[in-house]
Amino acid sequence: MSDSRNKIIVNNEMYNDNIFNISNYYKDKEYENLKNLYIQSIPDIQELKIYTGKIVNITTREVVVDIGFKAEGIISYNEFRNKNNIKIGDKIDVMVHRKDYKGECILSYEKAMILKNWKKINKSYNKGDIVLGYVAARTKGGLIVVVFDIECFLPGSHINVKPVRDYDVYVGKTLEVKVVKINSQNKNVVVSHKVLIEKDIEEQKVELISKLEKGQIVEGKVKNITPYGAFIDLGGVDALLHITDVSWKRIEHPSEILKIEQVIKLVILGVDRDKNRIQLGMKQLQPHPWSFLDVNLKVGNKVKGTVTQLTDYGAFIEIQSGIEGLVHVSEMSWSSDLQSAQDFVQVGDVVEAVILVLDRDERKLSLSIKQLTPDPWINIDKKYPINSRHKGFISNFTNFGVFVELESGVRGLIYTQDLSWDKKIKHPSEFCNKNDKIEVIILDIDINSRRIQLGHKQLSDNPWNDHEAYFSIGSIHKGYILNIFDKGAVVELKNNINDKKIEAFSPIRHLETKDKKPLKKEDYVDFKIIDFNKENKRIVISHLLTFSKKKHNKFFEDKKINKMNKRKKNIGIPTLGGELDELIKLKNKMDQDNK
Repeated sequence: MSDSRNKIIVNNEMYNDNIFNISNYYKDKEYENLKNLYIQSIPDIQELKIYTGKIVNITTREVVVDIGFKAEGIISYNEFRNKNNIKIGDKIDVMVHRKDYKGECILSYEKAMILKNWKKINKSYNKGDIVLGYVAARTKGGLIVVVFDIECFLPGSHINVKPVRDYDVYVGKTLEVKVVKINSQNKNVVVSHKVLIEKDIEEQKVELISKLEKGQIVEGKVKNITPYGAFIDLGGVDALLHITDVSWKRIEHPSEILKIEQVIKLVILGVDRDKNRIQLGMKQLQPHPWSFLDVNLKVGNKVKGTVTQLTDYGAFIEIQSGIEGLVHVSEMSWSSDLQSAQDFVQVGDVVEAVILVLDRDERKLSLSIKQLTPDPWINIDKKYPINSRHKGFISNFTNFGVFVELESGVRGLIYTQDLSWDKKIKHPSEFCNKNDKIEVIILDIDINSRRIQLGHKQLSDNPWNDHEAYFSIGSIHKGYILNIFDKGAVVELKNNINDKKIEAFSPIRHLETKDKKPLKKEDYVDFKIIDFNKENKRIVISHLLTFSKKKHNKFFEDKKINKMNKRKKNIGIPTLGGELDELIKLKNKMDQDNK
């Protein structure tokens, strides 16, 4: 026989033809036909793929399985967890782990099961199927659940819709779960039991909401309390009871009336089926407090109540349980100094008030506290006639003056220029302090606008009338230098006629002494009056002109000329400057032409 009959190639593998014992009894053509038929009968077995085989033998070390290959495959006996469940003749799925050099297959039952189970896990994940899992153990943060013989992680937050404190109670139980996450790279699977409960709750919620109608009375249990309301369990559906719908009476927090687990009756105020929201009311089951309001109450009646709330614009007074009236800040006091309700009342105060507005249909109530006392502006012009003198307290400062309270609800304004005859005041705080007692005179009253103009300096005669005669221009007086700055000095002079002191100004160039040294602060020397203006309350003085006659004459001569030029300019007469020179030139030219 030729060499070609000594070797047989099957599925790319070469075998010795001794395995074919009949090859020596057939001719070449017959032999080739038989060989091809045999090769075709051997399946194409590939590694890492699953095949169905039949157990043909079981020993203490291995299980022999026929998968239709030229030789049986071998599986380690330890791969079978429940060894009592396998017997010769059973058909099982196995994976071809590898083929050795002899052409024999090393099989794995365990890996075949793992691969099949991973396919089941992925299939259930893609379809969203519900699967059964056995809780094998507790682990950090959750539970280990076995699904299709694969260990999966069930996080603690996905065990139930409510927080679970004891995980051990679930160990050893079977749970319905849903695969929510698969990490194929790390072979991690995350399952959830909570999503199934939520789905059931949502279906129950939709069904329950479909049966609810506005106005329907229901019973529920207080599940949670928040500052803005309470969540009520209506038997599987949570609904909101807003704080404003808990009681007709104003409350600061729902816990003042409600408690956790308390069962209460409510009325359906609204149902939003698109968003699955229910709005509840509790106070609506009780009669409105306005229906119990005294029918004899009317505008002008006095009532007593408790301050329940303060706002920027006023205070709410509860005169009866659930019935509140507003006292606007303008109705709290006749005084115009009141800036907010907190300046007058506090929450919890019991006060009296007068009804200003009572609208039973609109359920509106407006009150006034100041109307309990007479309006102080009645006959104000008789109580405070023009030029009458009074005493009051400084209540407030402004940039243009001070407000003086003559009595509660009556105050007047002193403009800054009406505070003093002598002092130059930039801001009233330089002259007086808040709450100081001060004497004033009434200058003007505007009853319609409720305004009173006051004066303080008008309480005495204008000292500048006496100053004008005493501090005549050119007269010399002793002066005390109070302060020196860049432009000059402030000097205090004394009027010996009325025994009053007054401040004057000396320009810096007029502070030179005989020895040509400058005067200093607190020097007490002679000064000459060089300017006096009663309207502007200004006196200008000079020490230099008290001893220099030459400079004295020049100063007053220049001043006289400047004054004359200013007057001529104001009446249109040419000054001694350029215009007069031009006229002289024109006159000389005309005379020359005439000659």
